[in-house]
Amino acid sequence: MRYSLVGVDGNAFSLMGYTARALKQTGHADLVAKMQEEAMSGDYYNLIAVCDKYIDICNDGNDELDWD
Repeated sequence: MRYSLVGVDGNAFSLMGYTARALKQTGHADLVAKMQEEAMSGDYYNLIAVCDKYIDICNDGNDELDWD
């Protein structure tokens, strides 16, 4: 499964929650607190950029093209 922020509710907490779940599901639970700290350190656009960066980490090494 590949992760994408496309289609996720645009609410800041929804974006962080989705990203946190993706990190946990891909074995990166140790990065959740760091992601949340970075995401909350700026404005909404920073939050989106940070979540996107961590979603990329979740997708690294995941070559499936299943975008469920």
